[in-house]
Amino acid sequence: MAKIAFLGLGVMGYPMAGHLVKAGHDVTVYNRTTSKAEAWADAHGGTCAATPKEAASGCDFVMACVGNDDDLRSVCLGEDGAFAGLLKGAIFVDHTTVSAKVTRELYADADALGIAFVDAPISGGQAGAENGALSVMCGGDQEAYDKAEPIIAAYARVCRRIGDSGAGQMTKMCNQIAIAGLVQGLSEALHFAEKAGLDGRAVVEVISQGAAGSWQMSNRYETMIDDSFDHGFAVDWMRKDLGICLDTADEVDASLPVTALVDQFYKDVQKLGGGRWDTSSLIKRLRAMG
Repeated sequence: MAKIAFLGLGVMGYPMAGHLVKAGHDVTVYNRTTSKAEAWADAHGGTCAATPKEAASGCDFVMACVGNDDDLRSVCLGEDGAFAGLLKGAIFVDHTTVSAKVTRELYADADALGIAFVDAPISGGQAGAENGALSVMCGGDQEAYDKAEPIIAAYARVCRRIGDSGAGQMTKMCNQIAIAGLVQGLSEALHFAEKAGLDGRAVVEVISQGAAGSWQMSNRYETMIDDSFDHGFAVDWMRKDLGICLDTADEVDASLPVTALVDQFYKDVQKLGGGRWDTSSLIKRLRAMG
């Protein structure tokens, strides 16, 4: 059993922290909205803390799943940050999708304090978090990863170290780049089927068994046909992630023309009032065009 702090109880973090309790760990949680941390503690039997420092105090591991670069800095740094509560040899595991730049900054800050820092962004959506079946892509020192991996296993279907600090975040960018193109392609296929007077369900039943098949097709086509978009990762968060991808592409001299285009399509969805719709709502943009 390990003593663990979990920082951030959103749609992903809340069930992830619960899986750690089920695995037998001693878990203390922190959330910016205190009432949510209290509700988690009531439901799972763990404890909650008033600050990240308090949550992290005396812990072997701290896991974080917050919103963005600034949120991550705020829970790590400062007199109330988690780093201030950790002893040398502790391991900080960040599940947030952030820039590789902030990851490397915090890795250096942690290293100066004798703390290990593993970037470990996740994929699999809310269902993956609830079912303990997330894909976790990691960057950081091998020794720290080897210690963290058995803890992460409580909510992971697959977990792999890709390379040094920042490699996990770079891999998550690959994930989001691939998803953006897949969802746009599926949206266009379903929109075309509608315009052509075809039965979309019958179309997908056939094409999903061939080269066109994907997770997005298998899990989102029905809700897309039904014009229902409350089933996962929100457009606002996807645009945040794609912004990171595009900024990083400039830094590494990569060309992402499709990603840049789909990012603008998601901007159109936001203008339709769909910032909190899930990412499959790209089809709404096509329907709005007539």
